[in-house]
Amino acid sequence: MKIRIGTRKSKLALIQSEMAAAAIKAAFPDIETELVHITTKGDIVLDKPLGKIGGKGVFIDEIEKAMLDGEIDIAVHSAKDLPVEPAAGTCICAVLPRADAHDMLVTNRGAKLPEKPVIGTSSTRREVGVGKLFLDPIITDIRGNVDTRLNKLADGQYDAIVLAAAGLERLGAFSDERFDFTRIDFNTLVPAPCQGIIAIQSRDGELAKTLSAISDRDTFMCFETERKVLELLNAGCSSPAGAIAEICWKTDIEKEIKLTFTRDQKKWHYNSDSVENRFKLAEHMVTGAHSRDYWLKNSTFFEKWI
Repeated sequence: MKIRIGTRKSKLALIQSEMAAAAIKAAFPDIETELVHITTKGDIVLDKPLGKIGGKGVFIDEIEKAMLDGEIDIAVHSAKDLPVEPAAGTCICAVLPRADAHDMLVTNRGAKLPEKPVIGTSSTRREVGVGKLFLDPIITDIRGNVDTRLNKLADGQYDAIVLAAAGLERLGAFSDERFDFTRIDFNTLVPAPCQGIIAIQSRDGELAKTLSAISDRDTFMCFETERKVLELLNAGCSSPAGAIAEICWKTDIEKEIKLTFTRDQKKWHYNSDSVENRFKLAEHMVTGAHSRDYWLKNSTFFEKWI
């Protein structure tokens, strides 16, 4: 049996697809995999913010069409790029173990930032967060894959850029001696829902049931919960909303889920419950009936990446 994996052509997308292929091979040694490269609208239109060219769907519409047309069997996505609802007839059948969900501030090695630093980000959420880290930043849109953005920083087009820690780690970028990397605390910038998660999408049916065996259970519960928050907030890619769910042991035999979310990166809401009640927890928190509220820090509280 061969599974054709639809993937974007960027270096990060290919690495993530290879990770999914390795997980499939480890669980099912008799299954062969083949990567099928697909160019999406988000890869072509690089001179406009995502919100102006179609939102999160710009990275997956062509891939979902290829799946429904039978050209590929599954697709691998950065889960934070997924719309709330996958295409009819498809599902998210598995997720891989979550990587670091933090955002990172990336600067040129040893550089001292000016009073009004030029910060590159194409995310409204990160723009609001960066606005709390610096007194008077100049926020400038930046598009392109991670390598392209890092090269633009190295060329002096920006004083700093903000990227996801997970992507940087998967690319091996932390060993790049051109840059300093600083992790931004969750209390300052709540990550995009599902940031750091790799999702596998397939058509409904037997293959979806088969591949569910490689899904990381705790990560999938966090994935579902954060997407529930996104659904309840009706938040798109131009929203500053953020959410992060974390699962830990409440007792020796019972796990609980801790959920933090924000609508605006200014005030955040937090509470926890048993994993079985995760959807009710999200609903109650978003309606304001079951959460503890805090103001996000308006400071430069972040830690140096070592």
